Amino acid sequence: MRTLKETIRKMSLLTMLIIFLSPAMAQNGSSFTTISGKLKDAKTNEDLFFAYVTVPDSHIGTVTNSEGYFTLKINNNLNPTEIEFSHLGYKDKRVPISNLMGNNVEVALEPSSISIDGITVRPADPRKLVSDAFKKVNENYSKQANMLTGFYRETIKQRWRYISISEAVLDIYKAPYTAFTRSDRVKIFKGRKSTNVKKADTLAVKLQGGPRVSLLLDVVKNNELLFIENNFDYYEFTLEDMVTIDEKINYVIKFEQKSHIRTPLYYGKLYIDTENLAITNAQFSLNLENEDEAANLFVLRKPRGVKFTPTSTSYYVNYVEHDGVYYLNYVRNELSFKANWKRRIFNSNYSVTAELAITDRSFKDVDRFPYRESFKERDILSDAVESFNDEDFWGEHNYIRPEESIERAIERYGKRLMRD
Repeated sequence: MRTLKETIRKMSLLTMLIIFLSPAMAQNGSSFTTISGKLKDAKTNEDLFFAYVTVPDSHIGTVTNSEGYFTLKINNNLNPTEIEFSHLGYKDKRVPISNLMGNNVEVALEPSSISIDGITVRPADPRKLVSDAFKKVNENYSKQANMLTGFYRETIKQRWRYISISEAVLDIYKAPYTAFTRSDRVKIFKGRKSTNVKKADTLAVKLQGGPRVSLLLDVVKNNELLFIENNFDYYEFTLEDMVTIDEKINYVIKFEQKSHIRTPLYYGKLYIDTENLAITNAQFSLNLENEDEAANLFVLRKPRGVKFTPTSTSYYVNYVEHDGVYYLNYVRNELSFKANWKRRIFNSNYSVTAELAITDRSFKDVDRFPYRESFKERDILSDAVESFNDEDFWGEHNYIRPEESIERAIERYGKRLMRD
């Protein structure tokens, strides 16, 4: 199972180095309109995080943050009249832009319920459903290359305090899903980090691969990350539920490794459209029961005398459908771990989060940029971007609104980053 370990290792390599935090976001511009607000559950009033905020009939959108906040920038040339909000397990909602222009705007989504009418009856064998879904990738996903604009952010926290934020606007060449031998490529359009938010007590941590690793989490294209060589013999599959996503019924297929498999594999859920068998969402984690083997999958280099123990992992991938074709839309991966130094009483707890949101998509004049310009799997984002403070850094580019705690840190330390 050596190949399996190497495949899993590609997803999240950490190096014990150093990383820092970024300055403030752009708020306004003359050629675009900025809309901000918060998304909530209409019944419980809870925040809806990682929901999708889009301009209908376009490829422009963003994602709500972990507190439900969103900021969406729209080119005035589009002249849209509505904004669409969607979230897994909720009814889609369109709101007139005129209703979103004030301060403290809140949008509430209603939980969705399943109607029995229109459900396509398929074999109850969940393993076959997953197998058939991967066989239909060529039919359900983009057959042509497209050029994406993406927003990427990676953060590192020691305990509850941020020690690092790096972020970038990306150009992404997305190869057709029919061309599995032709890889995707990503390059930095512009990016930034801060020089210091809070220094780590002892360790300095860096995420290797950054946005390139996030692209590997496109499990529809890189299915060997979950099911190496489409071999499902390592897993148990269960049809757990059926839910409504974007007004379509989806199977919820739970998978987990069989009890006799010792190599750490993934467990989680696949959401599969009942009509066309397209995979619309994937949520999964790495089995950490075998701590030593799991640790070896993540740590590339560490100081002597430190024991690294992963405590949790979480991966999420979402696809969006346009005119019957599915495209990569959002990726998030998280890792928490503790570092235990010999002859010390207390552990240091860290968490690393990376998220990639596709904010625009183009099919015209798509040209694959040279490999030498692309971000590699061994590159480190914080080493590749410069620190500077720019009031209009993001300009018309969409981004994911930071949590309020990050914003306070940015306000406190951002002035240190200003250039002469």
